[in-house]
Amino acid sequence: MLLSSNLLAEGQSRYISDNVFLYLLGGPGTEFRILGSIEAGQPVTLLNETQGDYSKIIDHKGREGWVQTNLISSTQSFREQVPALTTELAQAKAKLAEVLSSTDNHADEVTELKAKLSELETNLAKTTQERDELKVAVDRSAQDERFELWRQGGLIAGMGLILGIILMYLPRPQRRSKKRWM
Repeated sequence: MLLSSNLLAEGQSRYISDNVFLYLLGGPGTEFRILGSIEAGQPVTLLNETQGDYSKIIDHKGREGWVQTNLISSTQSFREQVPALTTELAQAKAKLAEVLSSTDNHADEVTELKAKLSELETNLAKTTQERDELKVAVDRSAQDERFELWRQGGLIAGMGLILGIILMYLPRPQRRSKKRWM
């Protein structure tokens, strides 16, 4: 029975607890009285007093005492880092969600703009075709106008020629000679 519970626990992940603390001492050594305890990761202020393996500090509660120097670290503890990282992670997730939703909105806008673009291209093609047709009509109208002017000019010239011929063959009144008496 005991063997089977060990086999079950063997495959599961376990973690070592982070609830470690050290004692704040009244002096630089273990022979001094204990003033309290400080949990791992708590911020402390290091004073410039060191004796042997101990350094004088002020803890987060404002108590002044001594702790082993090798237990003081200059890097921020996980206790301080985790809340900041959690906040940063939440902000990053919020920004990501915002970007993803704006991307969806942008995709809708792109689809809308593509539809408008195709509509405008169709209108442009129609307008271009109408312009070309009107240009051809204007050219044809100008040619017709020139032809009409040539035709009218030809008619006027022909009528002038016929009138000239007719006038040439009309009998002319005789001139009276000056020698004659009236």
